[in-house]
Amino acid sequence: MQKAMTSKKVRVKETNEPSPSKLIDGRIKELGDWRGEMLARIRGLIKQADPDIVEAWKWRGVPVWEHDGIICTGETYKNVVKLTFAKGAALEDPAGLFNSSLEGNVRRAIDIREGVEIDEKALKTLIRAAVQLNASKAKKKPAKKRSV
Repeated sequence: MQKAMTSKKVRVKETNEPSPSKLIDGRIKELGDWRGEMLARIRGLIKQADPDIVEAWKWRGVPVWEHDGIICTGETYKNVVKLTFAKGAALEDPAGLFNSSLEGNVRRAIDIREGVEIDEKALKTLIRAAVQLNASKAKKKPAKKRSV
């Protein structure tokens, strides 16, 4: 007796929502001041450090950069652009970039104020270290057992 072949239909969710990259573009434009310029600059450095980075838009309007998990977020406030590294406490920071959220066990952040120069080389090194940390954690996860 032959089994009937069935084909599964895959539904693709169609949406008119803009892509995360377009939403980040919009945030940069809407800020229209030093914070927008800084967010754009940081975004460029992140992409230079890891061309395979994926941009996301989470928590009702926070730019997020991911590679095997969250690398960092780019929040904007009245007086700072805050770059929060999801696993920052596990990263070496020889240049001392982290200056916020230092008391936590997991995250670390960099608060960037108007007029402050960024150590671009150190930031790229930190981003690459975060990518490497995420990749090492992704490889260590045990494969899911398949039921037979």
